Amino acid sequence: MKKTLIVYWIFTGLLIALMAVGSIPDILSAADAITLFEHLGYPDYLLPFLGTAKLLGCAAILIPGFPRIKEWAYAGLTIDLTGAMYSSISVGDPASGWIVFFIGYVLIAGSYVYYHKRLKASSLHQSKSTHVTQQAI
Repeated sequence: MKKTLIVYWIFTGLLIALMAVGSIPDILSAADAITLFEHLGYPDYLLPFLGTAKLLGCAAILIPGFPRIKEWAYAGLTIDLTGAMYSSISVGDPASGWIVFFIGYVLIAGSYVYYHKRLKASSLHQSKSTHVTQQAI
């Protein structure tokens, strides 16, 4: 279980860093973020909304409990990343820039898979301790 926990936190920490760092310029409507949005053909008023949504998704993944909200957060971050990649491809950005998207997908998948492995290991551990406790009684 310890290995699963370590791998989960590596993937999750890197995922949160990637998404949170990307959300701050959006929330602040930084000049570089506005330039990128104009390049992609989106209105700049969308920036704070998407940045806030990404930051809330990161918070939902980090806060213990609330498994259904975590599922939605993982889905939302995947949709955000997919939309960004599709937009980049649509405007003809070079394929060399897509590496960031693939790294993001790997981090989301790794965090998600190990989140579920962690849940499964935790529930198995709880059921074993409950079984041992019942036998002792």
